[in-house]
This record gives sequence, C-alpha cells and structure tokens, in this order.
Amino acid sequence: MRVSSKLLQAVEGHHYLDLVTDEAKYRIYLMNDYVIRIRCTFDEQFAEEASYTLTMTAWDDKMDGMVEDRKRVEALPARYEDLGTRLLLRTNQLRLMIHREPFAIEITDAEGRVLHEDLKERPYVKDKHGRLYHYSNLTDEDHYYGFGEKSGHLNKKKRRLRMHNVDTIGYDSEHTDPLYKHIPFYIKFNGKTQAATGLFYHNSHESTFDMGCERSGYWNKYSYFCADGGELDLFFMYGPQIKDVVRHYTDLTGKTILPAQYSLGYMGSTMYYTELDRDSDQAILNFLDRCKAEGIPCDGFFMSSGYTTGEDGKRYVFNWNNQRFPHPQSFIEQMRSKGAALAPNIKPGMLLTHPLYKQFDEAGAYIKDDKGDKSQTDRYWGGQASFVDFTNPKGRQLWKDQLKASFINLGVTSIWNDNNEYEINNPDALCEFEGGKKEISALRPILPNLMAQAAKEAIAEAAPNTRPYIVNRAGFAGIQRYAQTWAGDNNTSWHSLKFNIPVILGMGLSGVANQGCDIGGFFGPAPEPELFVRWVQNGIFQPRFSIHSCNTDNTVTEPWMYPSYTPYIRGAIQLRYRLIPYFYSLLYEASVLGSPVMRPMVYEFQHDPATWEESFDFMLGRSILVANVLEKGAETRTVYLPEGSEWVDWHTRERYAGGQTIQLKVSLDSIPMFIRGGAVIPLAPYLQNIHNDRIEELHLLIEPSEKASFVLYEDDGVTNNYKNGDYLKTTINVETDGNTVISFKKDGAYASTVKRIVIDLVCNQIAPVRVMLQGRKLPMFLDPAEWKAKEEGWYYDLELKTAKIKYDNSQADYEIAVNFDIKDLISI
Repeated sequence: MRVSSKLLQAVEGHHYLDLVTDEAKYRIYLMNDYVIRIRCTFDEQFAEEASYTLTMTAWDDKMDGMVEDRKRVEALPARYEDLGTRLLLRTNQLRLMIHREPFAIEITDAEGRVLHEDLKERPYVKDKHGRLYHYSNLTDEDHYYGFGEKSGHLNKKKRRLRMHNVDTIGYDSEHTDPLYKHIPFYIKFNGKTQAATGLFYHNSHESTFDMGCERSGYWNKYSYFCADGGELDLFFMYGPQIKDVVRHYTDLTGKTILPAQYSLGYMGSTMYYTELDRDSDQAILNFLDRCKAEGIPCDGFFMSSGYTTGEDGKRYVFNWNNQRFPHPQSFIEQMRSKGAALAPNIKPGMLLTHPLYKQFDEAGAYIKDDKGDKSQTDRYWGGQASFVDFTNPKGRQLWKDQLKASFINLGVTSIWNDNNEYEINNPDALCEFEGGKKEISALRPILPNLMAQAAKEAIAEAAPNTRPYIVNRAGFAGIQRYAQTWAGDNNTSWHSLKFNIPVILGMGLSGVANQGCDIGGFFGPAPEPELFVRWVQNGIFQPRFSIHSCNTDNTVTEPWMYPSYTPYIRGAIQLRYRLIPYFYSLLYEASVLGSPVMRPMVYEFQHDPATWEESFDFMLGRSILVANVLEKGAETRTVYLPEGSEWVDWHTRERYAGGQTIQLKVSLDSIPMFIRGGAVIPLAPYLQNIHNDRIEELHLLIEPSEKASFVLYEDDGVTNNYKNGDYLKTTINVETDGNTVISFKKDGAYASTVKRIVIDLVCNQIAPVRVMLQGRKLPMFLDPAEWKAKEEGWYYDLELKTAKIKYDNSQADYEIAVNFDIKDLISI
C-alpha cells in the first residue's frame, strides 16, 4: 500500500501548484474564489487531460471539440506562503493549507472555520490492487446529500454507496444499491457551522463512498471515496448555502438543458400496447382519443421496444414491426394531429442476429474485446449482443444515420434511450476513446451520456431549429446537459411511492433538475386503486410525468383503469397542467443556475434543523411546499412548516406561522400543498394540450407577506429561436410595506401569447381599498359575476381572503399598486 505521508517539494506552475510527496504527485488549481481542484496521481506523470464531462476548465483538454458548451476560465494565481510546517494558498473566500508531515490538505473559510480536512496519516492511498482512496474527517454535525440516484433517506450519513450503472428491475427504493446513474458528487452540510461544501470526484471508474459506515478506534471519524482506477481528481466547492454548491457543481458539469415545453405534459406509456399481436399503432391512437374523451390532458407517448420486434420475436433497434406498425410515418402524423409527440425506445445493444449487425461490426463501431481484434459480445435482452461505442466517431456517425433514417426524417424529435447501462462483464474490453483506446471499466458510465449527446446532434443535423427532447435511463455526471432522466424500473408498492421521492430529490441536488420516476409503478401487479391515486397525486410534481408499466398480472396501468377513481386522476393531472408556466420557468432557472425543480426542504431552509433529515416533504421551486399522502388508508397528514416564512394552505387559504407542526385531515382527493410567504406562482387555468393550446389567460398567485422576485419565462417551446433572443423573461418583483407594489419588467423579443392577466393576491388581515394599474385606478366590483363579465377590474373574495385583479396584458413594463388603507365608513 502506498500512502502520501511527507511533502518533498512545491513548484509554482502557470496558474497551478505542483506538489511532490514521498508517494504521489499533486496539482492544485484555484478555479475561482469558491472552487478548488486537487489532482493526485501515484504514477510518474499525470494522465492526459481528456474529459467528456467538464464544462469549465482552465487547461487544454483532448475533448475541447467534443463538449460544445465548455467554458475556458483562467485559474487564480496559485502562489503559496511558506509557514514552516505548512503551505498556505488563499482565495477571497477560502484558505487551503498543505501540511508537510504528515501530509494532508485542510480547507477553511476566510474566518478559519474548517470546511474540509484530509484524514492525517491516511489522506491519499493506493492499495496493491490499484484502488485509490481519499479519506476525509467526519464530524457528528455533518449531513451528506446528493450522490446522484441513490435509494433510502435523503441524508446518506452512515451509508456505504456504490457507483456503478446497473439495470435494477423491480428495485427496492429504500435499500437497493446501486441503481442506474453514476454521479460521484456529494454535498456536506455542517449543522454547527451552517456551511455547505461539495466534493466532485472526476473519475468514472467503478467506485464506493463510505460516509461513516466504517469505524476504527485508532483514527478520527472518517469518510472515504474509493475508485478502482484512474486518478484521484477532486473538485472542492464552497457554498456556504447548499444552493450555491449546486450552482458551482453545475458550472463544472453543465446546466440542465432547456427542454421542449411539451415534455412537461403527461406522457402516456405502457409496454402492453407494443406487445399486442398487431395494430399497436391503433391502440396508442385510441389511448390518445380516450384521454381526450375522459378530459385528461396528454402531450405524448413513450413507445416501448415491442415496436422493434422481428419475425423471430427478438428486439432489433431501428426496426419497425409491420404487423404492429404497418405505416410508421402515417402513424406519427396522426399522433401529431392529436397533439402528441412520439418518443420511441432506443437501446445501444445490437443482437448478433440484428440485420444491421454486420454493417456496424465491419465499420468497427462496437466496443472491442481486450485485444482490440473483434467486437466484444455479452448478455443482453434477447441473447448475445455487441454494444455501440460512442467514444468512436464511426459508431456515433452510424448511430446518427440510423436515428435520422428510422425516426427523425419521419418527424420524430423525441428519443427515449433505454437499457444503456453498458453491463459489459469484461472490464478490459476496449473503447476507441477518440483514437486513444481505453478500457470500458474507465468509461462505462460516460457512454450513456455520449449516447444522449449523439441523439441531440442527430436532431440538430436533420432538424436544425427543432428543440430536442431526449430521455435517458443511465448516466454519469453531466447527463443533465443532454437529457431528462427517470429512476428506471421501480417496483409497484407503497414503499416505492414513498422512497422514490428522496431518490428524485438526491438527483436534483446532483445537478439533474429534470427527472422523475414511473408513476403507478413499473414492475409488479397493477397498483390497487388507492395506491394509484396517491402515486398520480405525487407524480404531477415531478418534471417527468409518465404513467408507465410492465404489469406482471396481464393488466395495463391506464388513467381510467378504475372508473370510479378516474375523477381523482383527472383532477390531479389537470392541476399539473395548471402549473405548466411555473414548471417551465423553473426549468429555465435550472438551465441558468442549475437549481432543482423538486427541492429538499433543507435546500430552501438549511438554517432550520427540523429540515435536515426530511426526506419526503419537498418544495416545488421556491414557492410551493408539497406534503403528499404516502400511507395507505391515511386519514390525517402531519406536516412541518419551516420557520422563517409564513404559510398559506393552497386549498383553504388558512394561514400558518412557520416553525410548527400541524395535522391535516385528508381524504382520497387531498393533495396537501402550502404557499410560501413571498410566493409568485404563474398558472394556466385552461390549458389542455401544450402542443396545440395557447396560454391566453395567465393567472398569478401571489402571497405578498415578504419581499419576493420571480422570473416568468416564455418562448415558443419547440424551436431553438430562444438562443437568438426570441424569449420573454418577465421579472415580477413584489414589495410590501403596508401596501403592495407588484412590478413587471420585460426582457427579450418573444411576443407573448398571453392576452389577459389575473392576479390572485393572497391578503392577510384586510381587503384592499383600491388597486392602481400604472397610476390608473381599476374599477372595483362587489359581485364576482359582474367582475367576470368585465375586461378589467378587481374584487375581494372574502372566503379565500384573496383580491382578484384582472387586466389586459402589456408588452411594456408596468406596475400594480394595491392599497390597504382602512376606509373610514363612519367619520365624514
């Protein structure tokens, strides 16, 4: 075993510092005031810089031409002070101390509070098997969040977590590990110092995190990261807020791609339809017609892989089964006419009997065996298969050619990448690696990212101004740049409903803002009626909302499967569609700042200790607290309302102070939601189809008890014109000092479809006395029916304690002033 124990030499390079110890070499970059890179190798030299992952670098990188949104920055000067027993590097926010002997790195904030400490005498280690370890001190006050797609409660302290993409059909969402994603990043939040930091290990070998599960009495409490190969290449990020750490991490690995707006609609799906003997196309079209007849909005369909079945009953990617889909282009056009996108299931493994196998094989487009002589084969769905090598330009090109010919040229620009975990059992099988040749063990989780990138590029080449919608099951750090993701083949159970929530929340903290899980459960018998209702009521808050199933009892999970419960399903999905403008604005925020859409309570309220262990209640954006009913037969729901804000019940408008636990009575139609003080929530009350409907009346739900700001984002939702300024960002500011002033500031060239604005202003104690629009007094009505008949004006809903203000939308900046002076009806 090799352990760095003594610093021998420090050499200042060009914007980095090189360190030589008795066993390893280190290179330190001060990326900016908040982010530090520490690179460690036990080899003679550092490996070539060659990252498919990083979007922010301060050095030349082999993949600079591959990563389209990469940003080159200039690192801060890495000049050190020699303090005798240690060296000191500074940024405006951080102090990095390098202890000479025993060698260790310690990072503090500018006031000297410790943020990170290597475990002295065992900081960086390489064992005789070639595994690399980084040990860090752990304290009782530390909480650990993130780690990508992981089962169990949100806080991963005292957990051992394996990073390894694998197909885990029917997994236990509390205990199964690993799952489909491999994201070696976590956030540490210290409750004593109130400081959040992050560590991203830029290493795609199979790895393990131990967050205090292991214990030895001879050492301080510790956590460690262990990778099977590569280098210890870690990025340290300082908050101090959790949201700051997420922003810094997504600066490094990329922001969430702004998706086509229709992706926020209900996407139907089931394996059942594409496994019919014939006329699967008609079954899907009938599904869309049934949705319309039932009053259930739907904007697309995820088409399972049964459409690819050949005459031998096996699945062949890019193949259309003519019995099930006799006229693919006509089918796609009919779907479009019904306001629905088609997202076909695509798999990267090609069976040896595939009609296209020889073409890919002769082109050298597959991952090769360990000698590099022939295509590697392994177990796959249907038999032995070879796997497309997306680190090979030939593999990417052939794949894109087939995507275009089979789908994009027919009008399909939604791609569903599935079964792309690359479970190749030979760790020495060779990838092309852009001509550099590298073992699959070093690149496996990156391949699904590159598969998504290839789909994005194919759509850009064949339909340049069409915004892509790509969905991935597997992925590595940075997958958010290309695709929406989902949590794979979950089990149908109350347990899955509950524990899929922290799985999604952890992904949001790991940079992947646009994700979800299969609603209703994928694997198992049909969900019982109550479970199905509760799952839909929960699923409407996930960015990816799809009811998808492979039921084991010969049934199919559909919105109307239990007719007497369909009104509950319809009501929940209609609520989802009301929230579309809010969701779209949150995804725009994610594309700029990296912010999650579904947010753990600790993300918004890290100074409230009661939120640190909360795994199931969450915030939708900043403004809505969701506390879904997750227990069978529940008649009450206990909800903690964090301190620091006032809270208003979404349904009754009852007001609560923060910092207390309340108990609500619930029934089957209950979706417990609370409006946060300072909320600005845009709603579309009449939206039924995102493809075909235009939002002409926009409602703004505003709670003005504290100063607030929100950016309402609009564009055409389907093209890339927004990249050239064809968008509209409306910054809505709310100022409250006795009276309330709501200002609207516009930026961008997009002509909004909104013709009328209706503000629902939640009032606290008293009703307004007057409302002014740009200095002009709006008429007040006592009769809501009379108000409804007029083009503009306002009235006060005494039951909901809400002032409803209506007026024509303006393309210019403007403000609404609401006056709450007491009107004296007695004195003259």
